[in-house]
Amino acid sequence: MEKANGIVDLYLFSGIKGIFLANKKVDDQVKTYITYNKGRDWRLLQAPDTDLRGNPVNCLLPFCSLHLHLQISENPYSSGRISSKDTAPGLVVATGEDDAISWIFDEEYNIWFLDWGGALVAMKHTSMPIRHLWVSFDEGSSWDKYGFTSAPLFVDGSLVDPGVESQIMTVFGHFSLRSEWQLVKVDYKSIFSRRCNKDDFQTWHLLNQGEPCVMGERKIFKKRKPGAQCALGRDYSGTVVSEPCICADWDFECDYGYDRHGDNQCIPAFWYNPSSPSKDCSLGQSYLNSTGYRRIVSNNCTDGLREKYTAKSQQCPGKAPRGLHVVTVDGRLVAEQGHNATFIILMEEGDLQRTNIQLDFGDGIAVSYANFSPVEDGIRHVYKSAGIFQVTAYAENHLGSDTAVLFLHVVCPVEHVHLSVPFVAIRNKEVNVTAVVWPSQLGTLTYFWWFGNSTKPLITLNSSISFMFTSEGLNTITVQVAAGNALIQDSKDIAVHEYFQSQLLSFSPNLDYHNPDIPEWRQDIGKVIKRALVKVTSVPEDQILVAVFPGLPTSAELFILPHKNMTERRKGNEADLEQIAELLFNALNQNLVQFELKPGVQVIVYVTQLTLAPLVDSSTGHSSSAMLMLLSVVFVGLAVFLIYKFKRKIPWINIYAQVQHDKEQEMIGSVSQSENAPKITLSDFTEPEELLDKELDTRVIGK
Repeated sequence: MEKANGIVDLYLFSGIKGIFLANKKVDDQVKTYITYNKGRDWRLLQAPDTDLRGNPVNCLLPFCSLHLHLQISENPYSSGRISSKDTAPGLVVATGEDDAISWIFDEEYNIWFLDWGGALVAMKHTSMPIRHLWVSFDEGSSWDKYGFTSAPLFVDGSLVDPGVESQIMTVFGHFSLRSEWQLVKVDYKSIFSRRCNKDDFQTWHLLNQGEPCVMGERKIFKKRKPGAQCALGRDYSGTVVSEPCICADWDFECDYGYDRHGDNQCIPAFWYNPSSPSKDCSLGQSYLNSTGYRRIVSNNCTDGLREKYTAKSQQCPGKAPRGLHVVTVDGRLVAEQGHNATFIILMEEGDLQRTNIQLDFGDGIAVSYANFSPVEDGIRHVYKSAGIFQVTAYAENHLGSDTAVLFLHVVCPVEHVHLSVPFVAIRNKEVNVTAVVWPSQLGTLTYFWWFGNSTKPLITLNSSISFMFTSEGLNTITVQVAAGNALIQDSKDIAVHEYFQSQLLSFSPNLDYHNPDIPEWRQDIGKVIKRALVKVTSVPEDQILVAVFPGLPTSAELFILPHKNMTERRKGNEADLEQIAELLFNALNQNLVQFELKPGVQVIVYVTQLTLAPLVDSSTGHSSSAMLMLLSVVFVGLAVFLIYKFKRKIPWINIYAQVQHDKEQEMIGSVSQSENAPKITLSDFTEPEELLDKELDTRVIGK
């Protein structure tokens, strides 16, 4: 029963199928109901006509009924339990009330089954000490009183040995609140005078309000006659007769999709269409059309109304495809490139056996099937490229067609991401950061950028981003790349300073033979070079950073950083940085910086540039060395222009041109040319570079 119907407890009878007890809350009152046909019909439980003393109960339905406690507790010592046994059909032991009139005892008792249900043992459930118990051999109609201890005992609990054939019970408790626990073993074997024979039994008919058929069967049981104190034994069988009954209305319940109404008629529910056959029903086949009724499960009735309520066979009508759907087997709209994507085609109505199916995967490949049989387990396809594909399903038969569309996002799993960042950046200047993803053709990717201690990422669809650091120190940049349900990340540290100097480094060729070109090796080599520089020059370790570049030949960059405790005198600090740079530059030029890669392999570190690199800072102005270089380039260009403009006024240019002309004539002329012809060599003239230097010396350049 559904909770919405107010059912608070439900109990199934043992020994007789189809009989349930249920407590239902009606008008704020809990009432006990009973069913004999597995819940099809319910009615209130009739109270006994008389009480234990023989007085009339005067309890008339539906105004008065018997109420039972149906709560089944896991604690075997708790009160209010209800129980029944397969070997004692028709007998249920429970605690209840009907207007303060009890069923057997005036007070609450615990009751146990003994000897296959042939005997009942009752013990008063009380907090006071007791010394008696009661035994019944006639299913509770009469009780005999027995003493189980010489002194009253506070009973804490009792146990019956496992097995309904048991005739032994153990009672435990204490004689006083301060005494130790006592165990009392009660053996009932002496009560049974002998084994039961056929003369000790009588027949008992199972009835449903006078009706002998319950769940489509008529059953007759044998029970021990009142007063016969004999043991039933292991071979006891209570059933004598079991034969099917003629099917009646109460043997049938409403079929799926039908609701029972007040006149016991089964009417189709508002959501159910009884005229619509199963989608597996193909033209030319037949199906069972429900009459709205079905025989109750486990009901054994036969003939009678069975033919009337049995589903009828009907021919399957032809239908056009309707309600076509295409979905993935896992319900997701994302698939991985190079892996199987399984599609399921569903159709609400139509002839599955006579409907053609076509599935276009959207990548230039399509498949067709003559009916639905081959596609019941799904259609598999492997996409060779990433992207968003329109998957189209098309169903058609002679009565019509239907179409369904699915958009599938095919992604290539991201295997690796490398974050490319500069090793050192200038404060308040933008730095470009790039995430290199492998494999490269992954379709649409989402990038999550985390800079420094920020708690909120920057989200882009581009693999590059520019960012400006406003504070000095070591900052961490992290990128997370999302492709479908995959998420990988890479992190790099970047040193941010107000200014720095850098110098490119190269190495002796023997280092290339041992370069595995992996990040871990480059990091280790950078640390080794840094230690070698510190050892030779005694420069503070925190002012040197060495970054080894990937690829061959092996190269690196040396960064010279300002001191952490930088004072406000920037010019003085810049001068200190220039001195450190010159110190390192000289040590590198003198081949003093070297390290042993492994025994027998000595690597020398060189500077790639021949001159000291200029200072890199955040100011908009240029350094003096850079300005001098710029002026030099300008004046050299101006001198070249003047020479070209006034070349006729410079004698050696004409001579040089004439010599060149004569040389050309000499090369292409005849061999018999006169030897007396004048010959002019270039060594007789001043070199053009010398003249240019002399002319430039006459000009004032930065002096």
